[in-house]
Order: sequence, then C-alpha cells, then structure tokens
Amino acid sequence: MSFVCELSGKAISHNPRNTRLCHSWPMYYFALFFLIFAGSLSAQTSPYENPLPADPPYYRVRYDASLKPGELVYPVSYTVWIPPGLKTLRGIVIHLHGCGVGSCKSGQTAAFDLHWQALARKHDCALMGPCYEQPDKSNGLLWCDPRNGSDTSFQKSLAELGTKSNHPELATVPWAIWGHSGGGYWGGGMVLLHPERVAAAWLRSGVPTLKVVEGKPKPYSIPETACQVPVMCNLGTKEGVTVKDGRFSGVWSGVETFFQALRAKGGLVCVAVDPLTSHECGNQRYLAIPWLDACLSTRLPDKSGDPLKSISSKDTWIAPLAAVDPNVVAPVPVAKFEGAVDKSIWLLNKAIAKVWTQYVKDTAVTDTTPPPAPTNIRIKGNELTWEAEADLESGLASFIIERDGQFLANVPEQGKNPFGRPVFQKLSYSDTPTQPLVQMRFTDTRAEVGKTYQYRVIAVNTVGLKSK
Repeated sequence: MSFVCELSGKAISHNPRNTRLCHSWPMYYFALFFLIFAGSLSAQTSPYENPLPADPPYYRVRYDASLKPGELVYPVSYTVWIPPGLKTLRGIVIHLHGCGVGSCKSGQTAAFDLHWQALARKHDCALMGPCYEQPDKSNGLLWCDPRNGSDTSFQKSLAELGTKSNHPELATVPWAIWGHSGGGYWGGGMVLLHPERVAAAWLRSGVPTLKVVEGKPKPYSIPETACQVPVMCNLGTKEGVTVKDGRFSGVWSGVETFFQALRAKGGLVCVAVDPLTSHECGNQRYLAIPWLDACLSTRLPDKSGDPLKSISSKDTWIAPLAAVDPNVVAPVPVAKFEGAVDKSIWLLNKAIAKVWTQYVKDTAVTDTTPPPAPTNIRIKGNELTWEAEADLESGLASFIIERDGQFLANVPEQGKNPFGRPVFQKLSYSDTPTQPLVQMRFTDTRAEVGKTYQYRVIAVNTVGLKSK
C-alpha cells in the first residue's frame, strides 16, 4: 500500500518489513539514523519550529523521538484545549492530521479551531490536536499505525495533560476521533484496539488494513465490541469512486473492504462520498461535526467514569451502499430496508440521514440557526477587539462591523478558502486553521479624533446567517 503526502502528492511506499519496529530491526535502526541525521541539520530548517503558545485554556506536552524498540521514533506534541470554567470533562475530541510534513505541521493549529471547539464545548469535552513531527521523505506508518508507539505516547500524554490542566479525568474519559488520511488509519486502528474507549470515529480518506496482503501492514482483527462503535468512512469522489486512476484512486477500494468487513459483522459503519473533492477535506466538517455531535449525545455517559452507552437500533436509518451515487436510492428507516446488510450504509437517525443526503449530493448542508453573538467587545483608540464562539452547525465565516447603526466593514473584507466554504480562520488541506491565526480585530481608519461612536459587531456563519 502507499500513503500520500497530502501537500506534495508524493506516494510513500510501504514494505511489510517496515510495519512494526519489533518486526524489523534494520528498519528501526534506519529510522534512528534518519532522525539523528535530521537532528544534525540547522534548527532553522525544522518545519515544526515556533508552535503557537499554549497558555490556559491550552496545554501542551512534547516528547522527543525514542531510541527504544517499540516506541515512537518521531517527536510528537499534543496540544489540548479545555473549555474555560469546566469542572469535569466527559470526553475528548481528537483531530488528527495525515502523513507528510505539510499535513503533520498543520496539526499545530487543530486545537485552536473555533468550530471544533464548539463541538467539544457542547459536550464538556477537551479538544486535542496532535502533531507528529514526521521528517520529509520518511515513513508515515511509523506513527500512523498506533502499534508503532503512537498509541502509547498518546495515552501517556492524556495522563500528563490531565495533571497540567487539573483535569486528571482526561486520562480515562472516552475519545471521539477525527482523522485525515494517515490520521484515518490511526483512528480506525484505535477503534479496533480500544473499542471500549471510542465514542465515535470519523475516518477521512484513510482506513486500517484488515486482510493479509503482501506489501501492506499486519492486518487488524475486528473484535465484537468494535462493531458497537459508530464509524464514518468519508472520502472524495475522485479517490477511486468516479475517478479510477491517479495517485488517490486506491482509497475507495480500501474503504470498501474495511466497510464491508465491519458491516458483515453488524458494525455501525457508514460511508459518505464527497462529490466535489479528491484527497483534500473540502466541506466535510459540515457533516462531520453534526455527525459527531449526534454520536456524542447518544453515547457519552451521564456521569464521568461510567461506560459508554450502547446505541439502540430502533431509530436507525439505512441506505444501500450503491447510494454512494446520490441519484440511486434515498435512506429509509431500518424497518423498511430490504437489502443486504453488508451492502448497506448505517445512519444513526432520521436527522443524520437528512444531513448525509444533502452532503453526498452537493455538500450544501443546510442550517437554520444563527451563530452566537460576539461578546466582550472593546475599543482602544480606533481599534476594536472582541470574542466569539463558532456556530456548531456552520462554523464562523466573518464579522460585520457597524458604526452608529450603519455598515462599516466586513472582517475579513473578502473570505477565502480554496478547499470549501470561506471560513474566518481559513483552512488548510487537512481541515485546520492556517497560521498566523486570524485575530478578531478591526481598526477604524476613518474615525475622527475626539469624536465618539457606537459600534456593533455581528457574527456571520458559513451559510450567511447573522447573529442577533
């Protein structure tokens, strides 16, 4: 198999001898040699320099590359955001990048994403953004296969971040996992390794291996408990669904194999094909966040420390796998579905079936609720600053500035996003804010010295709805 470096588009070949460090001493020492060589270069060449400050409510731990067999051979940092004032965490949302330096570096801003923070805040969860410091032209499987040490380092970070943040429960709360490409491989692997800990998993353009195939990693087995974890397999139509050649064309065959293996065992797994994209994330967050919201609402225990709740089948909706083509068949309640289970897409409930249907058609997921109004508006001289939370369904696109009841400016003046709907924080290829982070700030250059004005700031979400 191969993993794709998202920004360069280069495929990184994988040899079965490289799958696990304990399987191949030569590979292990090669990785160590590479890291030592890379470390001898000037520090100014490192793409992982100058991470964003992690002052409360942000917390961070970082681990150097390990020289011990079976441990993670790449450095890694874990940054977590915890909703201010929260007494007890109920879970943690993990937003994980893919393989390749560009994608890995984008993980530095994942915990700072206002839209994903809205999801975490609603469910009393932390939001984590790992950043695996994979060197250029190195093997991504050495971190994105959790059996190669990243499972251990991740759980170690939860305990240490729990101590730092005075939330020791962070080490034991359930996980909601979002992963892109290699991050999807990691997230699916964690479902199969620790199903009792995973509330739900969204796997964008990457799934773990389930069959013995030459050149692929050691396959996972499917424990019975993993079949009770809601899993969404999401990919672009140009990754082998409608475009059958090119460097991304193998994604669909891997997803289809993974999906059918879980569904054959009764797994709660679904597929959503983005009709507009290839390997980039596009508008997937407008389905991913409502989907994870519904899963967390259903599965998180009422009391921290209790087991995850199981999902009743009575409200389930089903669509045939052929509905990856949105023109085939619409979802129906489970009681009305007459097709083969292992060829059917599982959907949590009627509301999710509706959003899924919109997404697979044109990604234009609808929303009727306005975003929260900005707060803590301040003015110093002629500069305005404010704070705002993102709309859970549609995020945050921009702000309107009014002066004395009249329109003054849009912030930003013109929204841009090459991968989907314009978003205030802008978005990288891997669905994280771009650096430097956009500030909630506006300077009124037309204000007259000594004159008093009244200002108002209005939030606008990505479907154009305005705050009160």
